Amino acid sequence: MIGLDHYIILGSILFAIGVLGIFLNRKNVIILLMAIELMLLAVNLNFIAFSHYLNDTAGQVFVFFILTVAAAESAIGLAILVVLFRNLRSINVDDLDSLKG
Repeated sequence: MIGLDHYIILGSILFAIGVLGIFLNRKNVIILLMAIELMLLAVNLNFIAFSHYLNDTAGQVFVFFILTVAAAESAIGLAILVVLFRNLRSINVDDLDSLKG
């Protein structure tokens, strides 16, 4: 039987992989966004596990709101990334050091 501790361990591993993705790769913006999304999904997994364990649906409803905000954040982030690539011809973080308005 899969218990609460298994979900917490899996969520912790996914969160750690996301943190490692941010610290090990600071060059590519797409990989940074994917690492942040992985961390967010790990937190959502823990919300759902605790919600199921406590027999409360509030955590599951909260996850739907988080996923909605994450989808909007991803869409806006990718749109900004496309505009930056069109202007600079690069998606490296080092090339994004100056803002022009």
